Amino acid sequence: MERDKSGKKYIKLLDRYRELSNESIPVKKGTGIEKKHIVWGITVTIISFVLSILILFASTSLFKSISPPFAFLVVFGIIIIGVIFDVIGISVTAADETPFHSMASKKLRGAKQSIKLLRNAPKVSSFCNDVVGDICSVVSGAAGTAIVYKLFINSKNISLYEVVLGALIAAFTVGGKAFAKNIGINNANYIVYKVGRTLSFFQSMKKKKSERIQ
Repeated sequence: MERDKSGKKYIKLLDRYRELSNESIPVKKGTGIEKKHIVWGITVTIISFVLSILILFASTSLFKSISPPFAFLVVFGIIIIGVIFDVIGISVTAADETPFHSMASKKLRGAKQSIKLLRNAPKVSSFCNDVVGDICSVVSGAAGTAIVYKLFINSKNISLYEVVLGALIAAFTVGGKAFAKNIGINNANYIVYKVGRTLSFFQSMKKKKSERIQ
């Protein structure tokens, strides 16, 4: 009896599996790599290369002339900038576009800019997370090395100091970004709206400036 019951149960499960396997499950399929994706990838690569050279050159010159305590503050500031842009990049991908249309209909400042950010979420996220975030990580690491060589140039343990400071910078960067991800996901709409308001402020200033010139 038990064998018959287990056999019937197995047959029912097998039939159920066959039914499920024959069902057409609605899965959204991507269009693959398009020309615009290739162009954007090349553009981001060029922008990253140019910005990295400019920022590294400027930071190297800066850290040679400023005091070590101020240099540490600059490094901390660079890490914070990277974390902030990481928050923006995550928020853009996690936010919901629907409430911003209601805000735009009420002509709230920054709503249109927020919608534009969300409709270009892949590009905005790539720029914030990959371009700015990674450049900040590289610059903070290079700045840490410059600080070590300025403070401990005559020390025998300079390699140890370089490793320790590099590890601390990496830890603060990774820890800050891990903290930022939680903030970005839980407050996505609010952050996107604040960024949209900031962009609208700069756009209005630019518009006023162009009107004065004319």
